[in-house]
Amino acid sequence: MPDLSQEDWRAGGFGLYIHWPFCQSKCPYCDFNSHVVASIDQPRWTRAFLSEIARVGVETEGRVLNSVFFGGGTPSLMDAETVNAILEAVRATWPVANTVEVTLEANPTSIEAGRFADYADTGVNRISMGAQALNDADLKALGRLHSVKEALDAFDIARRLFGRVSFDLIYARQDQTVAAWEAELKQALALAVDHLSLYQLTIEEGTAFGDRFAAGRLRGLPDEDRAADMWEVTQAVTADAGFGAYEVSNHARPGAESLHNLIYWKSGDYAGIGPGAHGRMTVGGFRLATEAPKAPTDWLLQVERSGTGECVREALSPEDRLAEFLMMGLRLTEGVSTERLAALAAPSPVAPSNDDLYNNIKILEDIGMLFSGDGALRVTTEGRPVLNAILRKLLGA
Repeated sequence: MPDLSQEDWRAGGFGLYIHWPFCQSKCPYCDFNSHVVASIDQPRWTRAFLSEIARVGVETEGRVLNSVFFGGGTPSLMDAETVNAILEAVRATWPVANTVEVTLEANPTSIEAGRFADYADTGVNRISMGAQALNDADLKALGRLHSVKEALDAFDIARRLFGRVSFDLIYARQDQTVAAWEAELKQALALAVDHLSLYQLTIEEGTAFGDRFAAGRLRGLPDEDRAADMWEVTQAVTADAGFGAYEVSNHARPGAESLHNLIYWKSGDYAGIGPGAHGRMTVGGFRLATEAPKAPTDWLLQVERSGTGECVREALSPEDRLAEFLMMGLRLTEGVSTERLAALAAPSPVAPSNDDLYNNIKILEDIGMLFSGDGALRVTTEGRPVLNAILRKLLGA
């Protein structure tokens, strides 16, 4: 029997993620599904995206769409005609919320910045700019193709054309000091952005940085103490500027939070379209996990030949739904709804009692890592730096 309590997704909303897998170059720290190719048949890719929108639209007919997010890869390499065709199909497929957020990730090269006016005309109303650093030497070390001047010029254009602009920065870079990071962060905040995504550099296996690190050739990375100091500076500087951390790595002026990412963190539904895209869709009372082939050509051919871009579609178990709800929702400063938690944790013929979960919540509350009140369960300020350990304790991992 379908579990109709899975309509819980409505508390998070409904969004659409479009994955554009192509980049001009592969950054050495990046483990995203991105590829460098000599040429791209954009009309062919457009047809595939439109086919997938139509397929998902049949299953979600009548839903109000809250957000569209073009991620990648480098979506600012998409022709404006491609973006426009996708957004026209979106508006013809779903009722769109009055507050719909349409985000496009962009790299701040001068060539891509010139496309911004055309993107604005298509209906894009938010740009997420991957600046990553405001230091030319560090940009070069990170494998970025733009300079600081190009980033600032692109930002000025974006700020004139779009209602909302987000900035991405990476910290805990090679040989970076706490003082240098504080100065760079203050410079970013002075640019009048409304949203900052601030990520600590992580070394991932399978990346160029991962290979260098394994060979002992990636020097100057901060130790745990210096990285922790940078995290604390990040929290203090952004809070002083009115950019509270509404999520572990995301800071915004009040009201400027990313609506699309909130769908993820609040366990809403989202359709993932494009190579390697993941989705969470509630259909017929079942919450489905979907996944697409990662290789761009494989995905494109599968859509054209079989009419679907999915290679995985499986119903999540009650235990998995609960685990995802906690893992995603506790990243938010506001925490998770205790009412939703109780509904998802309720025992059923196919789900065991969650007494251990509630016992672990009590233990973590007693030591000051969690706090419950006003209808929410939250990670405390002291608990945020050790969130992963808290989740392992809650989930018995």
